[in-house]
Amino acid sequence: MDKYTHGVLFSSETVSVSCRMRVYLSTFSLGIAIALLSLVFLFRKHDAESFSAGFKAPLEPSVVKNLNGVKAKQRPTATTPHRLADVAHKVNSPGQREPLMQLAVVACGERHGEAVNMLKTAAMLSSRALRFHIFAEEQLHTNIKTALDSWPAFIRAKFSYVVHPISFPHENHEEWSQLFKPCASQRLFLPMILKEVDSLLYVDTDVLFLQPVELIWDMLTHFNSTQLVAMAPEHEELRIAWYRRFSRHPYYGKTGINSGVMLMNLTRMRMTQFKNDMTSIGLHWDELLMPLLQKYKLNITWGDQDLINIIFHYNPEMVFTFPCHWNYRPDHCIYGSNCIPAEKEGVFMLHGNRGVFHSNKQPAFKAVYDAFKHYTFGEDLIKSFLLPLEEALNGTTHTYCGKVSHFFTRGLGKSVRKLQRMTPAGG
Repeated sequence: MDKYTHGVLFSSETVSVSCRMRVYLSTFSLGIAIALLSLVFLFRKHDAESFSAGFKAPLEPSVVKNLNGVKAKQRPTATTPHRLADVAHKVNSPGQREPLMQLAVVACGERHGEAVNMLKTAAMLSSRALRFHIFAEEQLHTNIKTALDSWPAFIRAKFSYVVHPISFPHENHEEWSQLFKPCASQRLFLPMILKEVDSLLYVDTDVLFLQPVELIWDMLTHFNSTQLVAMAPEHEELRIAWYRRFSRHPYYGKTGINSGVMLMNLTRMRMTQFKNDMTSIGLHWDELLMPLLQKYKLNITWGDQDLINIIFHYNPEMVFTFPCHWNYRPDHCIYGSNCIPAEKEGVFMLHGNRGVFHSNKQPAFKAVYDAFKHYTFGEDLIKSFLLPLEEALNGTTHTYCGKVSHFFTRGLGKSVRKLQRMTPAGG
């Protein structure tokens, strides 16, 4: 074999070995990449499980009912995602599916009657499926369930409900439960208790819906990337703003915010780190509450609402402020009308704070509450509800709020007439 032939063979063998080496290295590299991706997946899964395990599971709800009024199997958590998806639909439009609207209320002491009346207004006026989360003392559960189960089938088809026990952190239970009013601060812990719920509308017991729930629920779609809660200002007029005159702690904006109606993106609240005046780093919601109470408890008057104001004083970009007619209170009319959106569009949610639903101090507010309370589902909405309400309000014009009580029925009247046309004969 001559030199040339030998060189060619040697060169061919070298090329062959080189190709085999490249194939081997490529295969080996691919195997390493797959192994690394598998490890990353396992670690991410482990971290997610560890994060979830870091929150205590909420206490078992006393009863869960679905949209047909049938008692569902009890589970250790308040809601179950796949079951919620089964009932998330638009009640009056079969085949169309809408996000389930989640509504929460806290009722202690004698407030359960108010809570039931509030839920009555929500179920009466809304057309989308609702999920009620009712937090109440154990002795009130039976009365609440009996009231809701007594409503006719065409109303019960609009909602499901869960009755939850009152639940505070064990180590500070007494301090939290007695803050401002019994159980009032329960709302602060809803992001941790309702871990399966993405978004939630919280309302005080002394609130009445005068428009469908879906109108305020849809404000969630208007949140920007930093906003995670929506509330109304505490006042419209600076000269009568309580926080501006008397507060001994930081508060949101120029007048503070009122927490009687709170629309929340709970997912964002659980994930976000909040700036504060206690640490140089942000704290998660559940890490923030107790240190905040310890620092300011001698300086707060309105309990959990003051803590909410302090939190969002340092995080104003997280608040979506909605107009005053979504949380209309006596302060908006007791000294003369000062809620311009209500003058233009009517009152959408009526907040009877300071007990005005049950006294004669503000008879216009009481008239609306009594009209809803005494109305029987299935009766003619115009003859048995709207006309008697308008007549009662006409008898309150000797008061400042009575003079503008037509704000209360402007939007409500339109909604009621629409419902009357949609409601089948006999309910």
